[in-house]
Amino acid sequence: MSPDRAIRSYLDHLSVERGLSRNTLASYRRDLERYAERLAAAGITGLGEVREADVSGHLAALREEGLAAASAARAMSAVRGLHRFAVRERLIPHDVASGVRLPAPPKRLPKALDVEQVERLLGVPDADSPLGLRDRALLEFLYGTGARISEAVGADIDDLELDEEPAVVLRGKGGKTRLVPVGGYARAAVRAYLVRARPSLAAQGRGTPAVFLNARGGRLSRQSAWTALHRCAVAVGLPVDGPYAVSPHTLRHSYATHLLDGGADVRVVQELLGHASVTTTQVYTLVTVERLREVYATAHPRAR
Repeated sequence: MSPDRAIRSYLDHLSVERGLSRNTLASYRRDLERYAERLAAAGITGLGEVREADVSGHLAALREEGLAAASAARAMSAVRGLHRFAVRERLIPHDVASGVRLPAPPKRLPKALDVEQVERLLGVPDADSPLGLRDRALLEFLYGTGARISEAVGADIDDLELDEEPAVVLRGKGGKTRLVPVGGYARAAVRAYLVRARPSLAAQGRGTPAVFLNARGGRLSRQSAWTALHRCAVAVGLPVDGPYAVSPHTLRHSYATHLLDGGADVRVVQELLGHASVTTTQVYTLVTVERLREVYATAHPRAR
């Protein structure tokens, strides 16, 4: 089978059976199309003709093009997934990509805001306008639940329970759902938005079950949500460019870090974040250790 046909089959599998998001599928498609172009340039017309040297050569070429280790590793994960799929479907006899080692990206700790910074950020939106009420509810929701931005903008009214035992059903990666508590501040902000702002926004559209709406009454997009946060970050002097730029994921990082700082068990935080493995969550424990070191270095008379 040609690489192009195998890639189409693999992407169909990821979409239908794995339920990957549109953005993730687009990334896989870009990475695999680049791989197919490299194979074609080498005169390879069938996926079964690929050798391990061709796969490792593609990795080397990516690095020579200036791709960072993390980006190259992501691109090669797509390539390895393609070959695994092709062997499983009996399109090729052997997985020649399994022996190619991926570059190890540098370990970068997530950047969390401190509590005072979060409070300043959440206080920016104007609570006297519909869009201001929406933005405050969105930011409180992100920080109060640890939701990914895709989960927040994907939330529907029926996913919310704000009365006796406040919680929200979040739809995460791979279509997995989880139930997450909603704290008092987030609950109050979302209620205010639902009562005082959402009806007027919904009247501009054709009817959607989405919790968070744009000015035209449609579901709020990820980009629009990012823009709202960007605006608030600028207002309080938080960085919006560079390695520590504030993004919607910053509030998720802050949520996890503050829970652990407050004594939460790492496995509880794992469940709240929707991580498949506790290993992913444990990076936040490193953040809290870094914070302890900083406090020790500045407070102890013999720390230096």
